[in-house]
Amino acid sequence: MSTGLIVVIVVVAIILIAVLVMLPRMRASAKRQQAERELHRRRETVADEHRSAAREREQRAEAAEQKARMAEQAAQKERAEAGLMEERAKMHEQGRADHELVDEDERDKFADVMETSADRDGDGHTMDDRARAAMGRDDDRDGVDDRHETTAGTGDATGAVSGDYERGREDEKRFERQRLTDDVRESERQNR
Repeated sequence: MSTGLIVVIVVVAIILIAVLVMLPRMRASAKRQQAERELHRRRETVADEHRSAAREREQRAEAAEQKARMAEQAAQKERAEAGLMEERAKMHEQGRADHELVDEDERDKFADVMETSADRDGDGHTMDDRARAAMGRDDDRDGVDDRHETTAGTGDATGAVSGDYERGREDEKRFERQRLTDDVRESERQNR
């Protein structure tokens, strides 16, 4: 045999041996890549399912929140209506809504027992009259703040503010000075 033929046979044999050695590795690599692709596909499928389920739950949660807001608003409305009914009950108990209970043709029959107009000072507004009554500043119910009425027997309008009020103002000032002093002391301690 010639040398060239021997070289060719040796080269072919080396290539065949290399292919035989590399073939299992190539198969293993191909199987590994196939497994990776399969695992990636499964991961994507499961992730899509979870995202879809999450979107559905998010939509259900939003719907539930909307229903809860509507229920809260309905509850607030009911509370407001209950408060209104309670105020109406108080008005009726206090006799300030007697005009709703008595028809026009019965006014004469109940005239002496029905409360008169709540506008005691005749200024066309009842808010100030109710405020004075609530604060106890119109004890004689004549529509004039008792602190500014003329003193009985002297005829002079004092307009003076009560001693309790003045003492309260002085106490507030003293408390404010003490608080400021305490704040300054505290800041000096922190700066040390």
